[in-house]
Amino acid sequence: MSPVTVFGVSGAAAVGLGLYGMIVNPQPLRRILAFDLLGSGVFLLLGVVARRGAAAGFGGDPIGQALVITGVVVAFAATALTSALWLRLFETTGSAILPDETPSSASPDG
Repeated sequence: MSPVTVFGVSGAAAVGLGLYGMIVNPQPLRRILAFDLLGSGVFLLLGVVARRGAAAGFGGDPIGQALVITGVVVAFAATALTSALWLRLFETTGSAILPDETPSSASPDG
């Protein structure tokens, strides 16, 4: 099995696990981590696609590498922002998870 295939399968597995974690887990911290895993899998798949193109004789295109590096920086900033929001939620409500229902004072009945 070639290294490109191993990296491709690993990237697809990371995307699948991240997507599963985003759907199944209700806790915000686990969703943040699942989102990071999903993004890492996508970056790995983009790297594999660029590598396969270079191996096929198309030449190395640095645009794919620049997109991955930019994506890593944006993903880090998004993770920092969501972690700060999650920490603020915990400080405000005293709970690490979002409430399931709206407060009774906000009901449209009364």
